[in-house]
Amino acid sequence: MNSILLVDDEKKICEFVKAYLDKEGYNVDVAYNGKDCIAYLEIKKYSIIILDRMLPDISGEEICKFVRCEYIEPQVPIIMLTAKIEDEDRIEGFNLGCDDYICKPFNVKELVLRVKAVLKRTKFIEKKVLKFNDEIEIDTVSRSVKVRGKDVFLTNTEYKLLLMMASNPKRVFTREELLQKVVEDPCEKFDRVIDSHIKNLRQKIEVNSKDFKIVKTVYGVGYKFGI
Repeated sequence: MNSILLVDDEKKICEFVKAYLDKEGYNVDVAYNGKDCIAYLEIKKYSIIILDRMLPDISGEEICKFVRCEYIEPQVPIIMLTAKIEDEDRIEGFNLGCDDYICKPFNVKELVLRVKAVLKRTKFIEKKVLKFNDEIEIDTVSRSVKVRGKDVFLTNTEYKLLLMMASNPKRVFTREELLQKVVEDPCEKFDRVIDSHIKNLRQKIEVNSKDFKIVKTVYGVGYKFGI
């Protein structure tokens, strides 16, 4: 059974969302603040985290950093809840390491569909291990990535982008293709989101910030795997 950690300081929202998720068969834990959220994360593995950006004690941003750097499952998908609706705020959310973004007020049925979509993406496996010389290795079972022998922790979206391109190393992907295959939310389907994820991915896997070897830009078209 998939386990979900729901983090929001608005108890009525939590009760409403939990009721819907329970009905879908998910095992849901609820934290009303950042401290309780961290306490749950220190003792349990989750399939997905639904995280309010504005919490009374620890910000959603700080929790994202904790998950990506210290949690036992650093690639666990994170859906960020927020009252901020501007494009820059959404891009900032993705830069923090969240995998999807939904604005308040939201339709709880839509949130459930988002959860299903994210979980479906994280379960996608083509091959067990993709290895390219001694440069990069992708284990699709453990969803782990090694670059030059060292573990690299990627967000779910970064991992999906890398896996998609590495699975088709000779193919050039347009931004539109990557948006359609990686980003589920129609409201997030604009080029800058993909560019932001690619930038973050490169910072983690490339050696030279001025000469990209793994994820190459095909000017005027999009991106491709370069090894």
